Amino acid sequence: MDIINNERKKNTMKYREIFPGVRVSALGYGCMRFPTNPDETINEPEAISLIRHAIDSGVNYIDTAFGYHHGKSEGLLKTALADGYREKVFLADKMPVWLVKEEADFEKLFNIQLERLGTDHIDFYLLHSLNAGSFRDTVLRFDLFEKMRALKRAGRVSYIGFSFHDSNEVFHEIVDSFEGADFCQIQYNWANTDYQAGTEGLEYAHKKGLGVIIMEPLLGGGLVNLPDNVRAALPEGADPVGISLDYLWSRPEVGVVLSGMSNRAQLDDNLRHADDSRIGKLTEDEIAALARAKKIRDGNLLVPCTGCEYCLPCPAGIEIPVVFRLYNKTAPGLVGDDEAKMDALKEEYRGFAVKADECLKCGRCESACPQHISVRDMMDAVVTKLP
Repeated sequence: MDIINNERKKNTMKYREIFPGVRVSALGYGCMRFPTNPDETINEPEAISLIRHAIDSGVNYIDTAFGYHHGKSEGLLKTALADGYREKVFLADKMPVWLVKEEADFEKLFNIQLERLGTDHIDFYLLHSLNAGSFRDTVLRFDLFEKMRALKRAGRVSYIGFSFHDSNEVFHEIVDSFEGADFCQIQYNWANTDYQAGTEGLEYAHKKGLGVIIMEPLLGGGLVNLPDNVRAALPEGADPVGISLDYLWSRPEVGVVLSGMSNRAQLDDNLRHADDSRIGKLTEDEIAALARAKKIRDGNLLVPCTGCEYCLPCPAGIEIPVVFRLYNKTAPGLVGDDEAKMDALKEEYRGFAVKADECLKCGRCESACPQHISVRDMMDAVVTKLP
């Protein structure tokens, strides 16, 4: 992956040649975590300001999806990318494969997305969140790979690919099956080197000639607010955000690193790190330190929830990510024998309006979870740990 400097008055964004002649910004804007109002609707003025500031600062890759922000993310982008901003970016969107129930649904959903976005084409188009089930039951059944190729032949999309959440074996199967694919999007970071596609999948996709887009570089903030024992394993003085992003940008296989930035401080911080990014930036000692931190973190982690909120709304009203966030704090590596700390966590849990024991065991959350968490079983574990 070649790095190209772009001199600007305000910043020096780095660009990567993801395909021959196609340069994408090292940092991409993920549109799943916009600032919100108290009623959870998008704070449109703030979100538009953030997107335009990102673009003015050199970001040229904007990623959204049909269901982000309860279906409102695409429409927000229609407004944000007006006034000439659409022409400055690569716009990425995703086909919600789980909504394709019959042959005509693919075309119908794609047209809805074009209308929402206010555009006549999409630059990077993905089959969203593929796993073994959706691949075999929907993609193959309705020949969605061919439908994607047809969109590209018609000029309605420029590049085609898929995003992914499943095992490395399934990843190989999809990569090998998707003839004509240009790129893929995987969850990857220093804590997920052996999870889902993992490092091996990253390298395999690159070897097969696919561009690689990275999602969850910070695990929804999980690699920012690190437990003390994990932070202590990082190189002395290391900024968790900076070293996590540099871990990705150090790799030649990585194209765009997506980040869902909810405020100006997060955006400016990520822009600063992107400006300073380069292949091979991290030393061997720094990479080894992250491997040690991963081992400690793995020992702490009780449930691999990233807080994406795909599981919501819960029919019982349980705030599932919030429950799991608290439950993870009860890990033996974090609490140890400190009874006062455990009592404080139990007291915090008692303040939850709806608790884990009210789970209806309906399983809706499990079918929606990209991490394939056995939510119902984990709710039972929460009840046992936090009575």
